[in-house]
Amino acid sequence: MALKKLNTVLAAAFILFILWFGTEYILSPETTAPGFGLPSWPSGDGGGFLVVKGVRDVVLALVLGILLVTGHRRALGWVLLVEAFAAYGDMANVLAHHGSVATALGVHCLTATLMVLNGLLIMLETRNAAAAPGATRSAVRLARTRP
Repeated sequence: MALKKLNTVLAAAFILFILWFGTEYILSPETTAPGFGLPSWPSGDGGGFLVVKGVRDVVLALVLGILLVTGHRRALGWVLLVEAFAAYGDMANVLAHHGSVATALGVHCLTATLMVLNGLLIMLETRNAAAAPGATRSAVRLARTRP
């Protein structure tokens, strides 16, 4: 039971963090963008891409939130594992564009790695529940074959 509570708290923290960060990119990208780790502000109309990043983050958070609230914990674990690629992608983007290595590793890589850890812990938590239906079917088949 303690693992389930820990996983729930971690997932909720990710959801709130990603939702907050995404909303900041939508509402005030000019003040949020410097914390992303890239060395310069986009030129021309490039600032619109920051809003795209914000919308992406809000959608990622909402998907996680829906899975958490509806109790689809195994799916939540899988989605955390998959969504970690977005944060690893952000890290690669910062590094590829000669941005802050400290931000790339300390923000994006750390976030992604913690998401993977949380996803794996949820998969571990739900492993027995996922195996139970199969075990029950086996027990039923075994009971039917006995005289």
